[in-house]
Amino acid sequence: MNRRYLLSAMPELAEVEWYRKQWDAGLGDKIVAVALHPRKRVFRGTDTRGFQQRLTGEKLLGSSARGKRMLFQFSGDNWLGLHLGMTGTLRVEPPEFHGDKHDHFVLRQRQRALVYRDSRQFGRIRFHHGRSDPDWWNTAAPEITGPEFDRKFVDQFLDRHRKAPIKAVLLLQNGFSGIGNWMADEILWHAKILPSKQSGKLTARERAAIFRATKFVVRKSLQTLGKDFSDPPQNWLIHQKWKRDGVCPRHRTQLRHAIIGGRTTAWCPKCQR
Repeated sequence: MNRRYLLSAMPELAEVEWYRKQWDAGLGDKIVAVALHPRKRVFRGTDTRGFQQRLTGEKLLGSSARGKRMLFQFSGDNWLGLHLGMTGTLRVEPPEFHGDKHDHFVLRQRQRALVYRDSRQFGRIRFHHGRSDPDWWNTAAPEITGPEFDRKFVDQFLDRHRKAPIKAVLLLQNGFSGIGNWMADEILWHAKILPSKQSGKLTARERAAIFRATKFVVRKSLQTLGKDFSDPPQNWLIHQKWKRDGVCPRHRTQLRHAIIGGRTTAWCPKCQR
């Protein structure tokens, strides 16, 4: 698999889960200092001085992920929301770490530094102080891994976007939360559906195939990429998708490429018609 591409493309559901777990190293420990670049775009709409003061001296208690977003809970009723955007990453460094111009946010603990880096600044950092999680955290679509993401929800969502190509619909975060370019192509390849086909022209059987493939691709991606950033199964499209001479893993037919929904899309002309 082209790891360089994955690390430079917008993190999707599975990659976000992996990045979230990087900061688990700091669970239960106090934040002794907060370093940030307050004027950077990633802090748009956020009172950086206020949350810098509130987080100092508090403990990191837990974290969760929804789609492409993360939420970190701290003692003192403090919450930190992170979106990685196109180039955001989370990592852990030694306590004496000093960041460069792209390391916009650093939570310092006695034994480590928790670092948020974003070279292009399409990501976002938000802060909330309150007993319960923030309102902006609870406005996303149902999690694909949860029971609320069912056939009824998927059918209703597809009905609302009948004229759009199915590839573009899979990229809509208010329906398919956490799905991005490579996962959308993977879902459609597993479901054997042409990416350019309008949602309104999908048969009941094709809708069912999309639903099953979405659940399957997300579950397997979380077990590999989301667990330890290991490769998805070798017989998946992702290993051929970005190759100039990439072929279908099923029967070695050369893949085709086009821009659909504003994103470079790969499909097999033999099994996706």
